[in-house]
Amino acid sequence: MSWRIDRVNSTLRQEISSVISTVLKDPRLASIVSVLDVDTAKDLRSAKVYISIYGDTDTKRSTIKALNNASGFISKNISNKLNFKSTPALKFRIDNSISDGSLLTQKISQIVTGNDDEKNRI
Repeated sequence: MSWRIDRVNSTLRQEISSVISTVLKDPRLASIVSVLDVDTAKDLRSAKVYISIYGDTDTKRSTIKALNNASGFISKNISNKLNFKSTPALKFRIDNSISDGSLLTQKISQIVTGNDDEKNRI
């Protein structure tokens, strides 16, 4: 990936996060929404925004739907702040890597704890 795309991704991630936390007032949004990554196309016309949402499955569904519905509003707010020729069309996606990592850590901890108990019995 080029340094230009990396800079665009980083800038978009910061600005999208700012708009979600300060400007959006949709009641369908979860209380904790984190923008983890942005993947912008080489032609800068579209960008996939990976977010982490704290909550159950219904909360995640309603939040992702609200964000995709508000993507034009978010793009407009971002274009007012940035000097881009054109602001990319945003598509929001759920990134479960944090919850998957937490689950994996719990399972490893259970295995280690289970092995320690067996060693103590011998």
